[in-house]
Amino acid sequence: MENKNEKISSWLLVLNAVLVFIAVALVFFIYNVISLKNLTRAIENSSQPTVAQNNAFDNVELTAKSAYVFDVVNQKVLFQKNETAQLPLASLTKLMTALVATNLMPKNSRVTIRKEFLTTEGDSGLADGENWKLSDLLDFSLVVSSNDGARSVASVVGATINNTSDFDVGRQDFIKQMNTEAHDLGLGQTYFVNESGLDESPTQSGAYGSAEDISKLLEYMLKNKPEILEMTKFGDSNISSLSKTHDAQSTNEVINKIPGLLASKTGYTELAGGNLVIAFDASIGHPVVVVVLGSTQDGRFTDVVNLVNASMKYERGE
Repeated sequence: MENKNEKISSWLLVLNAVLVFIAVALVFFIYNVISLKNLTRAIENSSQPTVAQNNAFDNVELTAKSAYVFDVVNQKVLFQKNETAQLPLASLTKLMTALVATNLMPKNSRVTIRKEFLTTEGDSGLADGENWKLSDLLDFSLVVSSNDGARSVASVVGATINNTSDFDVGRQDFIKQMNTEAHDLGLGQTYFVNESGLDESPTQSGAYGSAEDISKLLEYMLKNKPEILEMTKFGDSNISSLSKTHDAQSTNEVINKIPGLLASKTGYTELAGGNLVIAFDASIGHPVVVVVLGSTQDGRFTDVVNLVNASMKYERGE
């Protein structure tokens, strides 16, 4: 009888030990799960820009559907309105066209204008057979917002890197490269149907994205490819192909009203309305990016000037 009781006691001890082990393991598991979630949340929060608490923008009135103002140095959002809304980009698209082109080919590469590249909307003065250095054609295309220039770049660069004489194939591959770059830069609301941003139809834009995404794109270019943006801060300049000098008048009508301008790109189509992105120095070495999407043709300029003025007021601590 004693042996039987001893065996029962032994089994109970083993069972209790097993239950204690399971309980301790479960506690550690729950603790680790909670800790991992907290760590993940902390990492995510640390990578997010902070939002400024200020009154400088309280009285700003905008026509734009969406707007975003970002302090690049302090990684701080100064103002936001529907900043993640996916809207037509119009010619802001050409920023990505320029970035991808310079990633794929040297800046001194030759681009020859062909007649079939000149069928897009708008005549910026390019001529069939005219030869350009890639960097100069990109400068011209950004400053005057040349759809023909963007089409030429996409077609020739795409065909060259694919070693094909079919410029349509080259162009389509170039657009794929634009979408790949958007993905790689974390532009979650952005995708491209064409290289210029022209409306594809009365219901489909040539590109879509958010104000926040465009701010990220311009910030990346300012930090990594500032030479692409250099000419966009001038109101009127001469840009030459290998055979002709072109007058390049900026499409930004308020370019001289923005102090310390670092970069500028306009956009307008029927679907997009008026778009504008600029970067300016709020003080020396202190770039701020301002984006407006879905304004009117004239309203985009007023919107940006109002946001620039509010940014300067914030910088002064008013």
